[in-house]
Amino acid sequence: MLNGTDNYKILVVDDNYSILRMVTISLEQAGYEVSAVASGELALIHIQRYGLPHLALVDINMPPGMDGFELCEAIHEFCDLPIIMLTAIDDEEVVIEAIEQHAEDYITKPFRPGELVARVGRVLRRVGDFAYALGRQVQVDNRLNVDFAARQAILDGNEVSLTPTEAKLLYILMRNAGQIVTTSFINRRLWPLDGGQEERLRVYVHRLRKKIEKESTQPHYIHSERGIGYMFTRVT
Repeated sequence: MLNGTDNYKILVVDDNYSILRMVTISLEQAGYEVSAVASGELALIHIQRYGLPHLALVDINMPPGMDGFELCEAIHEFCDLPIIMLTAIDDEEVVIEAIEQHAEDYITKPFRPGELVARVGRVLRRVGDFAYALGRQVQVDNRLNVDFAARQAILDGNEVSLTPTEAKLLYILMRNAGQIVTTSFINRRLWPLDGGQEERLRVYVHRLRKKIEKESTQPHYIHSERGIGYMFTRVT
């Protein structure tokens, strides 16, 4: 588990240099490690090159390229990265879409630096710590590495492709490694609009086990807790 804000990596995405600078300074003063980029396209390149942050702050309106919602959709094709939306748009429908489909929180510009730091801390406490060191590839043990941006598990040096849902499921379990994650929580994270179904989740767990376990019927990484949920073994 992470101890202290200095272990958290945060990615800030905004096309306004003044906002980028203000947010970066505020978060660094609070002890976070911050990376800042000016577009959604650059955010994806940054993730592919350096790996995932623990949280992203994303502006919605970033013309002329990818907007914030499109970036969220692209990121959630390979992980369940928590996101806070930053925007000057104060429209109820936009807020509802952001919260229901894309983000953990929504902050309207202009905002106070103290409020921003408080909201970041609250989201990180709520979603849980990522139990492994984040990088281009996340090493679980000598056998298994995961490249979330490429949607790949690397098993004994061999690349195994993951579907978007499999990658998000693995991210959720690894983020909470060593802890039981309830079925209802996983379903809400994977399928936020309909909540998912227990049987559908079992199917995806089975598929993921077949890809990363030596013996899917005797899992080493993903364990079932009957009637509760699933736990990813914390390798030390």
